[in-house]
Amino acid sequence: MIYLLLSILCSTLILVIFRIFERYSINVFQGIVYNYITACAVGFLIFGGEWNNEHLAQGTWIPYVFIVGTLFISLFSMMGISSQKNGIGITSVTVKMSLAIPVLAAIFLYNEAVYWSKVLGIIAALVGVFLITYPSKKGKVKGDKSSVLFLLALFLGSGLLDTIINYVEKVAAGELSLALFSALGFGVAASIGLIIMFYRSFRKEIQLQKRAIIGGILLGIPNYFSIYFLMMAIRFSGFSDSVTYAINNTGVVMGSFLVGILAFKEATTALKIIGGGIAVIAILLLTL
Repeated sequence: MIYLLLSILCSTLILVIFRIFERYSINVFQGIVYNYITACAVGFLIFGGEWNNEHLAQGTWIPYVFIVGTLFISLFSMMGISSQKNGIGITSVTVKMSLAIPVLAAIFLYNEAVYWSKVLGIIAALVGVFLITYPSKKGKVKGDKSSVLFLLALFLGSGLLDTIINYVEKVAAGELSLALFSALGFGVAASIGLIIMFYRSFRKEIQLQKRAIIGGILLGIPNYFSIYFLMMAIRFSGFSDSVTYAINNTGVVMGSFLVGILAFKEATTALKIIGGGIAVIAILLLTL
């Protein structure tokens, strides 16, 4: 359970740091790139001694580390664009509701037992997440095809990322530690991001920011551990995979909701309060 709580804490901290990006006008894409460099460095600094060249011949993790790294940078960038096109609210709904994909995958791929408290808990989690993150009128989708397709790609990509991470932990990792797999995935994301960032800088499309480096370092540390602790929770929490994902996503939404109210003085609504209550009930049902 401790790994699950730590993953929720780190993921909530990521959202807080993104709010700091906005306050100090830090370029989000540059901050994301430096964040991945930091996350990769943290992983190898702490766990690099576990590397063994034999890992290259064990398991089937190599193609997945490139897929995961590509999804990392792609989804972060898509979230930024979608927030501008569709609003932060509807983008948040889309990402969080994608928890349905790894939950269903865990049930059907790994033959998890299905019982009434799990079913009710997962449904309650989805309802709670939806109500807490439900956008205001300003956040509604504008209705053009590109916006809808963008949200669909974000939904499928976010769910696919969680599903692949779960598959790697269960099947593909071999003897490679979860800590090193995470670091390598972040390294792939950093490499792709650096190529894009320097290409755009060379073409004078962007101007490199020094403060983005600081922001990226602050973001990269909790980002690394949010993935690492989630993978450890999948292995050691004692809950089934579907329950772990549902609790994790619901906990992150609850955490960000409370931090928004307490730290950033965000306005709340009756729907958000009801959603928070349903989310608490969902977590209780899922831990029965």
